[in-house]
Amino acid sequence: MVVAAVLLAAVLHAAWNGIAHAVTDRLVGFALLGVAMTASSALALAFVAAPARASWPFLATAATLHVGYTGLLMLSYRIGEFSQVYPLARGISPWLVAVVATVVLGEALAWPHAAGVVVISLGLVTLVFAGGAPGARQLPAVGAALATGVFIAAYTVVDGVGVRRSGSALGYATWLFLLQGPVLPLVALAVRRRALRAQTRGLWAVGLGAGALSVAAYALVLWAQSVGALASVAALRESSIVWGAVIASVFFKEPFGRVRIAASAVVAVGVVLVAL
Repeated sequence: MVVAAVLLAAVLHAAWNGIAHAVTDRLVGFALLGVAMTASSALALAFVAAPARASWPFLATAATLHVGYTGLLMLSYRIGEFSQVYPLARGISPWLVAVVATVVLGEALAWPHAAGVVVISLGLVTLVFAGGAPGARQLPAVGAALATGVFIAAYTVVDGVGVRRSGSALGYATWLFLLQGPVLPLVALAVRRRALRAQTRGLWAVGLGAGALSVAAYALVLWAQSVGALASVAALRESSIVWGAVIASVFFKEPFGRVRIAASAVVAVGVVLVAL
C-alpha cells in the first residue's frame, strides 16, 4: 500500500509540475496553486482530526520550507528547461534524505532498500545529464535546481518527523496546506494589484486543477511517511522524474532519447528494490 500510494503520488506530482511549467506567468500560476491548496484545506478542516501539539513546531518549520521551495521552483522554471531542472531538483533529495534519516534520525535501511535508493538516484542523475553537461548559460538554472533539491530534502525530513508525531496524517497535511497556501496568492496580490484579476483570466481551471493534484500528491506522501522509512519513501517519490521526462518529451517537445529510456529503466529497477 505504501509503495502504491507513493508511486501514484509521483504521477500526480509530475503532472502538476508539468502544468505549472506550461503557465508562462509563473507567479500567477503558483498563486492559483496556492488558492487551490488553501481552499481545499479549509474545507477539510471540519472532517479531520487536529494534529497533536508535539507536531506544531514541525508544521511551522515545514510550511516555511515549502514556501522557500516554491519560490526556488518558480525561479528554476523561469530560467531553465523542464527536462533538466525538474529531474535535477528531485534527483538529489533522496541522497540527502537517506543520509539525514540514517545519521540523524537513526533509521536503519535494509540492504535492498538502501540499494534501491542508490539505484534510483543514479538513474535520476543520468536523466539530468542525458543531454550532456550543462554549459555556462545553464549554470544559474542548475544552481537554482540544486537549491530547490536541498529544500525538498529539508521539508521531507521535517514533515516525516512531524507527521509521525501528529497522530493524524490527514490532519497534519490539512494544516500544512492551510499554513503555506495563502502566501503566494498574497504575494501576487501585493505585486500585481489590480492587474492580477485580468492576468488570471482563463487560467483558473488550469491553476486550480494543478493545485488539487499537488494537494493529493503530497497528502499521499505524508501518509506514506507516517508508516514507512523516510529514505525509501523519498526515493520512490522521485520516480516522478521518469514521468516528468515523458511529459517534457510529449508536451514540451524536449528530446527523450536512448539514454533517458535507459535511465528510466534503471529507476524502475530501483523502485522494485525499494518495494521488496
